[in-house]
Amino acid sequence: MGATADTIRHDWTREEINALFDLPFNDLMFQAQVVHRQFFNPNEVQISTLCSIKTGACPEDCKYCPQSARYDTGLEKEQLMKVEKVVEEARAAKNSGATRFCMGAAWRSPKKKDMPYVTSMVRQVKALGLETCMTLGMLKEEQAQELAEAGLDYYNHNLDTSPEFYGDIITTRTYEDRLNTLSNVRAAGMKVCSGGIVGMGEQQKDRAGLLHQLATMPQHPDSVPINMLVRVEGTPLADQADLDPFDFIRTIAVARILMPRSHVRLSAGREEMNEQMQAMAFMAGANSIFYGEKLLTTPNPEANKDMALLNRLGINTEKYEVEQDEAEQEEVLRQSMEAARNDQFFYDAAK
Repeated sequence: MGATADTIRHDWTREEINALFDLPFNDLMFQAQVVHRQFFNPNEVQISTLCSIKTGACPEDCKYCPQSARYDTGLEKEQLMKVEKVVEEARAAKNSGATRFCMGAAWRSPKKKDMPYVTSMVRQVKALGLETCMTLGMLKEEQAQELAEAGLDYYNHNLDTSPEFYGDIITTRTYEDRLNTLSNVRAAGMKVCSGGIVGMGEQQKDRAGLLHQLATMPQHPDSVPINMLVRVEGTPLADQADLDPFDFIRTIAVARILMPRSHVRLSAGREEMNEQMQAMAFMAGANSIFYGEKLLTTPNPEANKDMALLNRLGINTEKYEVEQDEAEQEEVLRQSMEAARNDQFFYDAAK
């Protein structure tokens, strides 16, 4: 059932995916390892850092999310971050070993007046020699095009769960809305980052349904984040029961088998995983992590603990090749920061 370099499948059936989930654990892990080693260095992990560029007051009703304006989670609403502050955060992330900088805003979708600032952020973070990723909610075709023209590498928009369970978690946007955004991102030439959350009360068939949606896309997402629910007081899922850790690892392993070329990211929820569980996730085929103290608004293991664990496991960090040398990067950064200061002045004056 594994894949070879020229036989990556996009025609997986639900039955086949359920059969993978039902395999004895050791057999599933072995199969995931075989596939992983065909396509990746098994001892290399891609490192991303996530920065919240605009926090809170989101109009959506996602039951897991502390940023929804509908729930009282004690989260302070914040304005869109100034471009220079974002660049400062990106520089710190690069110095800490990150190769990709992800920027997230708590929006249903970006407004027209916000687009010049987010595109400016993209250009300047790229000028530091980092890969760029954004998650800003739903995108129209022209917005996706604008971000692509600014040089955005990845756009994250998770499907969250299966189509069948989705309505139990979110009612303010449809599954089709999410698929349309991913289609607009791909059409604009950007890489797709899309995965989901497990541990929200879904059943195994829903985890299979989520992966089926991702694995049957015409092109698999380049990056597949698998999040474990982080329970936040004030959200409807605050009292959700613990997910069996082996069910989480199985989801990683099945994602690896179905989407052999994708980076499978061990994402939110790592704070609650011990080192053994994280090591098992790497064995199951996870080869990307978020690194730093926070994932938008929830805690993440401290960066130095991450590096210590990777060192103990003999895992290296993936390198990102850039076309410009440091002097060229600094010049591009200087020019775009100058333009951004002017933009920010007019943005502040218009508010």
